[in-house]
Amino acid sequence: MAQILIIDDDELFRSMLSATLAHLGHTVVEAVNGGEGLKLFQRVQPDLIITDLVMPEMEGFEVLMNIKKHNPRAKIVVMSGGVGAQTVDFLEIAKHLGASGVLAKPFSTDALIKAIDALL
Repeated sequence: MAQILIIDDDELFRSMLSATLAHLGHTVVEAVNGGEGLKLFQRVQPDLIITDLVMPEMEGFEVLMNIKKHNPRAKIVVMSGGVGAQTVDFLEIAKHLGASGVLAKPFSTDALIKAIDALL
């Protein structure tokens, strides 16, 4: 199974996502913001990163660009739960910046598993 880094400022969502991935057999490392996520990425070198886009301190776009700059082959799934068309626009921008996959919140466990399986 894979080592997965989750970066999300929403503690409840992050915990539920972490528990789901751990239940599937993955090792999970959690970060509460983009800055902490970048530090963990450098230290842990996870197989996959799942990051929210809208966070305080450092947005997911900045996380995505920093990780891709240091490791262009990094596998990153970007999530966003904005409003309607704005979410779609944000996720499309993330794809253009190098996201390996995108998920619009809320998403099903099946959608999560499909996105992870496609990358690992």
